[in-house]
Amino acid sequence: MKVKNWILLNNQVMVKKDDEFQFEKDKEAVRSYFLEYVNKNTVFFYTLKEKIDYLIENNYYENLLEWYSFDEIKEVYSLMYEKKFRFPSYISAFKFFQNYALRDDSGEKFLERYEDRLACAALYLGRGDINKAMEYAELFINQEYQPATPTFLNAGKKRSGELVSCFLDEIGDSLNGIGYGINSSMKLSSIGGGVSLNLSKLRGRSEAIKGVEGRASGVLPVMKLLEDVFSYANQLGQRPGAGAVYLNVFHSDIEEFLDCKKINVDEKVRIKSLSIGVVVPDKFMELAKKDEPFYVFYPHTVFQAYGQYLDDMDINVMYTELVDNPKVRKKRLNARLMLVKIAQTQKESGYPYLFFKDNANRGHALKDIGEVKFSNLCTEIMQLSEVSEINDYYEEDVIRRGISCNLGSLNIVTVMDNKRIREAVKTAISSLTVVSDISDIAIVPSIKKANEELHSVGLGAMNLHGLFAKNFISYESTEALDFCNVFFMMMNFYSLERSMEIAREKGIVFKDFDKSEYAKGTYFDKYTGQDYLPKTDKVKELFEGIGIPGIEEWKNLKEQVMQHGLYHAYRLAIAPNQSTSYIMSSTASVMPAVDTIEVREYGDSTSFYPMPYLTNDNYFFYKSAYDMDQMKVIRLISVIQRHVDQGISTILHTKSSHTTRDLARYYIYAHKAGLKSLYYTRTRKTTVEDCISCSV
Repeated sequence: MKVKNWILLNNQVMVKKDDEFQFEKDKEAVRSYFLEYVNKNTVFFYTLKEKIDYLIENNYYENLLEWYSFDEIKEVYSLMYEKKFRFPSYISAFKFFQNYALRDDSGEKFLERYEDRLACAALYLGRGDINKAMEYAELFINQEYQPATPTFLNAGKKRSGELVSCFLDEIGDSLNGIGYGINSSMKLSSIGGGVSLNLSKLRGRSEAIKGVEGRASGVLPVMKLLEDVFSYANQLGQRPGAGAVYLNVFHSDIEEFLDCKKINVDEKVRIKSLSIGVVVPDKFMELAKKDEPFYVFYPHTVFQAYGQYLDDMDINVMYTELVDNPKVRKKRLNARLMLVKIAQTQKESGYPYLFFKDNANRGHALKDIGEVKFSNLCTEIMQLSEVSEINDYYEEDVIRRGISCNLGSLNIVTVMDNKRIREAVKTAISSLTVVSDISDIAIVPSIKKANEELHSVGLGAMNLHGLFAKNFISYESTEALDFCNVFFMMMNFYSLERSMEIAREKGIVFKDFDKSEYAKGTYFDKYTGQDYLPKTDKVKELFEGIGIPGIEEWKNLKEQVMQHGLYHAYRLAIAPNQSTSYIMSSTASVMPAVDTIEVREYGDSTSFYPMPYLTNDNYFFYKSAYDMDQMKVIRLISVIQRHVDQGISTILHTKSSHTTRDLARYYIYAHKAGLKSLYYTRTRKTTVEDCISCSV
């Protein structure tokens, strides 16, 4: 089979000339890809009017002409094409046309270019307001903000999935509750959502059912059912369903829960595709530190003794009482060995995720409204949740709040280059708000209720390592910490300001706002007592010409929020955004890049993706995540976490030489540093090539 010309050109990036990589070959590959493939397989229209009419009449697009005049639509498209956008990398262009561009019903021909997809999304989110549509269009084409895949892929399309990407819910300890959870998961998975479920309320293996001891099967059979559900409800076959389950470390089934991810475990126990996470309260870390006895509890006996779920208790307060209560069934384990067991499981499978429950709730601005009990598929969504009561026929169900969140990310580099942090954050929040407002997930009442009452969104960020490398800053440096402290403070400030403005405009605040730390004003104490201005010369240079909110601005914002309220219960969450980061030609999320030049296998060809802004001069500022001091990475994430009301997907990158003891040290440090979660642990074998960035 003849290798495509654009693949050959892309591969020449790795062929050194005068001892330097030929990065310009990647741009030649993009040009070849368009001339020889994209252009030849794109449906051609003579005029924009012909294109819009065709897409609407053939049920590809929503009828945008019901909202806008054609001249207004033309204005948005003109803005897009006048920018003369070009993909700087072959992989960026390939990813867009492979995964996002609208195709005709045959699947053979493209109906959209990048500019078309952005224009359609901007018009759809503008909802008939041309000024808003133009605002979104500028944000999108500047590549200052990237909506998450469900919004970017589906906005404006007639035949499409939902725009929201993330759903979470709790499962109650009854067959009705389990049935509701499984049914909800199937429905949410079928519309394209990632689903996470808290299993911590389920009774443990061998507990009583209807008073008969030893009858309960525990959490594992429920996990098996859920795994089958996500395999079956696979989003029209376009991509597999994705689910995660969380279990509290004090649950009696915790050992079995972890064993399900072991490679050599019995197939009856093994869970292959379902992601797992462990909920870790402070008490567990304290017991591990002191090497004191560690008891796990059988949840149903706790509920019988106290009329309250173990999962809803403050285990830090109740632990000793539960240990001493003879009515509560328990078993003794070793906390330090449990940490090692978690580390061993992570080294084998990358799982479990860790959710530090008390860290998440310590800074929770809604602590008097509800508790954060678990997280999502990517460990960045952290919102209050409550278990619904699903009753028998003739008895009314009590539907409580699950969690719904739609996502998007700022491109840190372009926002900084354009000196538009304020404008980008506020427009991005407006865009996310539209998605929340028009989403109506009525098929799952607990999700619908959460969205209607809390209007939660999750604005994140990408290209942090890209910004550092572009400006010759080491990811592990003091300057990196300084930049993050300033930038993410500003994201927090402007997202709060825009949420307040929306509440004022609509005359609506999220439910129970008056009980929040925002309404009390206490949330703002950390900002009104000290400033977050740049401290290092390098970072001062980066922020030159950009206004930075100081103490007085924070005091003023505090007064406005207390007066007008906030529309969103939650605003910020930093997702992994690996897929969309390719389209933005950026490094993913806020994590360090793994490879300076990434190798991608697609079908029968190998492609190379040089990191953004990579030159032979800044090459070594793209030190691999595997070669970095993970303690310094955790420290940087902890600085960002100060300003993010939800969480951050944080991946640990370890080498095969790292022991389970090393991993346990990372867990302990991450917990102490205030991280709310740890996502995957990735392990790479150490080779000579792996150490290239440390060889000078």
